[in-house]
Amino acid sequence: MTIQLIVFLPLLAAIVAGFGNRIIGNVPAKIITTGALFAACALSWPVFIGFLNGTSSAQVVPVLTWIVSGDLNFDWALRVDALTAVMLVVVTTVSALVHLYSWGYMDEDPDQPRFFAYLSLFTFAMLMLVTANNLVQMFFGWEGVGLASYLLIGFWFKKPSANAAAIKAFVVNRVGDLGFMLGIFGTFLVFGTVSIPEILEAAPGMAGSAITFAGMRLDTMTILCLLLFVGAMGKSAQLGLHTWLPDAMEGPTPVSALIHAATMVTAGVFMVCRLSPMFETSPVALTVVTIVGASTAIFAATVGLVQHDIKRVIAYSTCSQLGYMFFAAGVGAYSAAMFHLFTHAFFKALLFLGAGSVIHAMHHEQDMRYYGGLRKEIPLTFWAMMAGTLAITGVGIVGLGGFAGFYSKDAIIEVAFASGTEVGQFAFFIGVLAALLTSFYSWRLMFLTFWGTPRWTDSEHIQHALHGHHDDAQHDTHGHEEAGADNPPAQEDAGHDASAYAHGQHAPGTGGYHPHESPLTMLIPLGVLATGAVFAGFLFHNQFVEAAEGAAFWAGSLAFNEHLMHEIHEVPLWVKLASTVAMLIGLGTAIFLYFFGKDRPARLAEMFSPLYQFFFNKWYFDELYHLFFIRPAFWLGRLFWKKGDEGTIDRFGPNGIASVIASGSGVMKRFQSGYLYSYALVMLLGLAAAATWIIVQGAS
Repeated sequence: MTIQLIVFLPLLAAIVAGFGNRIIGNVPAKIITTGALFAACALSWPVFIGFLNGTSSAQVVPVLTWIVSGDLNFDWALRVDALTAVMLVVVTTVSALVHLYSWGYMDEDPDQPRFFAYLSLFTFAMLMLVTANNLVQMFFGWEGVGLASYLLIGFWFKKPSANAAAIKAFVVNRVGDLGFMLGIFGTFLVFGTVSIPEILEAAPGMAGSAITFAGMRLDTMTILCLLLFVGAMGKSAQLGLHTWLPDAMEGPTPVSALIHAATMVTAGVFMVCRLSPMFETSPVALTVVTIVGASTAIFAATVGLVQHDIKRVIAYSTCSQLGYMFFAAGVGAYSAAMFHLFTHAFFKALLFLGAGSVIHAMHHEQDMRYYGGLRKEIPLTFWAMMAGTLAITGVGIVGLGGFAGFYSKDAIIEVAFASGTEVGQFAFFIGVLAALLTSFYSWRLMFLTFWGTPRWTDSEHIQHALHGHHDDAQHDTHGHEEAGADNPPAQEDAGHDASAYAHGQHAPGTGGYHPHESPLTMLIPLGVLATGAVFAGFLFHNQFVEAAEGAAFWAGSLAFNEHLMHEIHEVPLWVKLASTVAMLIGLGTAIFLYFFGKDRPARLAEMFSPLYQFFFNKWYFDELYHLFFIRPAFWLGRLFWKKGDEGTIDRFGPNGIASVIASGSGVMKRFQSGYLYSYALVMLLGLAAAATWIIVQGAS
């Protein structure tokens, strides 16, 4: 009964809040949804702890008979094992805290019941995904989180940029989901079932088999795994299908923390780990996973270096950390990937919610160039984000311990080296370089936000901002996106700055306004997540990555490589120190640029202007996609519309027939003159024609 309550309580809450909406009011809707999530969270932790101490075992809880159609026959059932338990804790904990945080953050929004209903609906869909016992049920949850993310990203539907971001997320994910569907279809074709346990049991026997496609002999498992991985690339924003994730920051900040930090974007990682016995049969597929993951890690880190919007920096950080998880899975360290997923949930949700607290304090300003000196104004938020930054940058001492990221990210880097493969070495060096960049952009964010001279007292900028139009239903708007160094734009650009506030950004710092700390409903989640960011790695690293304990914990839930996990203790000392040294170099560079001469970032950006523009414009992926996909698609659409639909079908079809009828009616109406002699003439002509026809027929 426990697992049913965990899964269905959020659904029940979503139904009550969604359909009750303004009938029940804001407070009852928030109480019902938040209470349901905290109840689900309270039930999830004992399940997880049971697997940690070995008192629980894997089980399948049937719900109902779902589909019976020929050879396709399966139930709706909830699978609970160690992998599920980890995801239950991640999803319910983060979601419960986001619900509570939203009490304060969304307090002024006029449509709170709908927002909380969407949050709970998303949580239900994610829980359906992670408890799936068959691929169809997994796909149901997969599409459910896609729908919920569309609704949440576009929650402020009167805001054009939010609508555009929601549509972009939906469309890009459909590209990935096409691959996922084809993978499911192919898996059913090959194995004759969609039951995950049956597929994973039979997968080793299919290693080396081949199928014929388009006259080519292709490895069966490689094709299936690559198709499934395309779905993971879309959902987890890997390089090529990543473009939706940064734009999704148009949604409210709690949405960013829930979907894009800890839950939805980890669905792809979870799926690969759940189907790890399948991926183990295809070295080619694992190589692709490793290369894509490592490439994503370095790509997103370079883009995060130069962004000005505080949420976009963290969004690209998410993209980069997901890359770490995938290349860990690619080298066969699925447990290390799940360990980083677990710790990342705490410190990335913490950073997003901390950023939301900063935005709330700064009256919805998101451009870090207008921050500065905030550690004294909002000290609790500062210390929370400090904990998150220490965790994501992997601060710690080898042999002694450290923050959460020190355990999980370092384990991934070490296991990539220990794999001994060429692609593993590639992932190792990319991982170390990405760790350096992660340290730099994370500390850059902290220094621009919390240290230095307050830049929110720019009088001319403030005067423009204060005369904007604020709409509480549409906060979290975009910061300024013009390329430039980390100093605020010059005052002659104030007109541009004013336009950036057109959606309602009141700048802080003048007219009696002062940055203020967030309410307790926002600070309590920050405190809980900060605790996780500090202690999650230390408390749980044995069960996730230690050879003996990990083998017992993960038994039957993923392909645990006990030998590889043992090998990470045998790597050279320089490998163990590599990520720590990289972190220190990134920190030292950030200190050098932002504490000793504030013009250094501007000079550096000018010196390497082409590279700066390349990173700032996100490697021009959006522009390339617009050139090669969007413009041709619109051209083809216009061709079918103008030449095909209007020029051919309508011209010779509906419009052509209508023209003939109109012309004929124009002729016939001339006979409807209303004069008797006209009708008599027509009758006479008709009789004459009839008589002529009869005579001709008689003569023949």
